[in-house]
Amino acid sequence: MKDFFSKVIEFIKSHLIAVIIGSGVIIAAIVCLVIFIGSGEEKKVTDNEKVIPSAAPVTNEPAVTAVPTPEPTQPVIEITPTPIPEPVEPSHEGEVISVIDGGWIKEEEAAKRPYAIMFNNIGVANPQSGIGDAKILYEALAEGGITRLMGIFEGLSEESTCKDRIGSVRSARHYFASIADEYDAIFVHFGETTYATKKIDEIKIDHLEGTYWIGDTVFYRDEEIKAPHNAFASLEGIINGIEKMNIRTDHKESFKANHFTFNDEFRDYASGSDASLVRLSYSTYMSPYFVYDAASKQYTRYQFDDVHIDKNTEVPLKFDNIIIQLVKEWNKDDNGYQDMELEDASGEGYYITGGKCVPITWKKNEKDKFMSYYDDKGEVLVINPGRTFISVFPNYRSDKLVIE
Repeated sequence: MKDFFSKVIEFIKSHLIAVIIGSGVIIAAIVCLVIFIGSGEEKKVTDNEKVIPSAAPVTNEPAVTAVPTPEPTQPVIEITPTPIPEPVEPSHEGEVISVIDGGWIKEEEAAKRPYAIMFNNIGVANPQSGIGDAKILYEALAEGGITRLMGIFEGLSEESTCKDRIGSVRSARHYFASIADEYDAIFVHFGETTYATKKIDEIKIDHLEGTYWIGDTVFYRDEEIKAPHNAFASLEGIINGIEKMNIRTDHKESFKANHFTFNDEFRDYASGSDASLVRLSYSTYMSPYFVYDAASKQYTRYQFDDVHIDKNTEVPLKFDNIIIQLVKEWNKDDNGYQDMELEDASGEGYYITGGKCVPITWKKNEKDKFMSYYDDKGEVLVINPGRTFISVFPNYRSDKLVIE
């Protein structure tokens, strides 16, 4: 027995190295096989992941291919850009520039003589009717510290707001007749001083007067107003009066307006002094004033402690230009009637527009119907288009002017 175990031990010893080496080979082969299988599976999964993002569960149902829901189809609208039209200059065929306000008017209107109408201007007659249709409005002393107004009317028609009521109309003064003649105007008034009668005859101006036989044709009385402040004219009455008096209605071919010329559009006289407020103290009784509005570039007139309106429209009187014509003036008689040097005269004054004031001069020759304003260089004054107020102001009260 002892010999048997000895032989076994010897056998194991003799074959141990071979067993160990064989076992190592077997283990190494197993390890290599495991690594090979593992890497192959990993590569298969990786490749599959690249093709199928997420594995679908295995079912026996037939495969269904998802059909994406189509997006709503919007109709294709082709937008054609609208061409921006070139600015079209207004056609002024058959029109000319008015010598009264610088606006475009029909040639036949420009060929017609304007009307120069006298307005009452005391408290009980305020506000006046139709005064807002005047393209130029004059103011001058009459007597006793009161003033008269005279409007220059051009192109009145049946569409005019004043066609039925203009006034109240009051008596003429000789210097107003002289001013009306500068425009070759038909002078409309109700009454006159003896000085005015003489001047009308002297300069031979055509006129319609309320106290003559033609009075009832041109004028009517508003019985709700106390005389003599209740005489009113109408466009129809003026036209009928002109026909009955056989008055010329067209300008003479030789007529030429000399007062001023006009800018093509608004001009800012920036070099002038400030003029946002203009007060004209003709007397302690009459001290109208104007306030400038920068938005509209116009001056609104005030008198008798309130805004001055046209009674027909209730619209305030607004002006684009103010001219102050300083004149040598004095009392003509004990009644306080005024006289002024206008027959062959010159003087100084101011032109006011756009919130600014510049000095001017003027010259008048009554015989030649000539009257012109000049700038500081001696050139004919160029003013802005629009309505103009002209104050014929006594130079002895120039210290009472307020322009600021």
